[in-house]
Amino acid sequence: MARAKKNASGGGASTDDDIALSGQVPGNRADRMRIRAAWMYFVEQMTQNDIADVLGVGRVTVVRMLAEARNRNEVKIAIEGELAEVVSLERRLETTFGIDQVVVAPMSVPDGDPLPGISAATGAFLSEAMKPGMTVGVGWGRTLFGCLSSISARNLPDFKVISLLGGVSQVRRFNPAEFAWRFTQAFQGEGYLIPAPAMVDSVATRDALIERCGIQEIFAMADNLDAVIVSVGSIDSATTFYRGGFLTEAVQKELEARGAVGDLLFHFFDRNGDLIDHAVNDRVMSVDVDRIRRAPLRILSSGGAEKTLALLGAMKLVQPTVLITDEESARAMLKSVAGQK
Repeated sequence: MARAKKNASGGGASTDDDIALSGQVPGNRADRMRIRAAWMYFVEQMTQNDIADVLGVGRVTVVRMLAEARNRNEVKIAIEGELAEVVSLERRLETTFGIDQVVVAPMSVPDGDPLPGISAATGAFLSEAMKPGMTVGVGWGRTLFGCLSSISARNLPDFKVISLLGGVSQVRRFNPAEFAWRFTQAFQGEGYLIPAPAMVDSVATRDALIERCGIQEIFAMADNLDAVIVSVGSIDSATTFYRGGFLTEAVQKELEARGAVGDLLFHFFDRNGDLIDHAVNDRVMSVDVDRIRRAPLRILSSGGAEKTLALLGAMKLVQPTVLITDEESARAMLKSVAGQK
């Protein structure tokens, strides 16, 4: 049970009440924002003005959300259950890593597969976050591919999707081109693919493809992305690289020796979010990380026990504005940061 104080003005408190947020994790964005506002007000004792700043809304909107939370009986007498724990993890991740919004998918079994929950949460978030006129860069992977079934398809005028990575011929189910195409179809937009393999044999080949095959035009479009949707992989589970012939065991060991913990679009990085100084990073046919960081909305969707270090590195590499992960990964990230202090 957590004790919170409240008063009508939104500042410090005059009465002591045990406040509870009860029920299941809300499914749509409005519900989640209302619950987050209630959590920050009743539990964290933030002022209504501060809550408005964090959520990017007006103070009147905060007042309305708090009133609605009371009317819906979402504010009760004791903090207990799944919702309180998940919201707490979301807020701790937001404040620890400076993220605008974190969505934590609950797990009924701690050692279960987190990807279905993360994928479902990602699909629900994208259904509301995607708007007409947006140009969106997309990555790939099992988590992103799995979110497709949870997206509420609709027609978004002037909606453009750019695949941030070349193709992978031997892993067709999770091919970057396949995800980008199906994501484009969900919103009836226009899709742009990189007509090249995800990794080539040399820097010279990469430069030639960019200059002579129209890829530079796609890269130029990435200078004005409204949003990016990416995931990260762990250096310990780079099976896709082996199957595609992009990464040998010897190269993986070299990357690990230099501190690699994961990859973003085949760009390998360390725990500090720095790209590894290795030739493999120069042969990737993908939009560079600097362009990705310039997008105002940067959505990182990933999780799993083996990805804790990769996620920590991605916090600095991608600097996501939105993180979607599972509750066990959230705990592991917070525990790892606390252990460094």
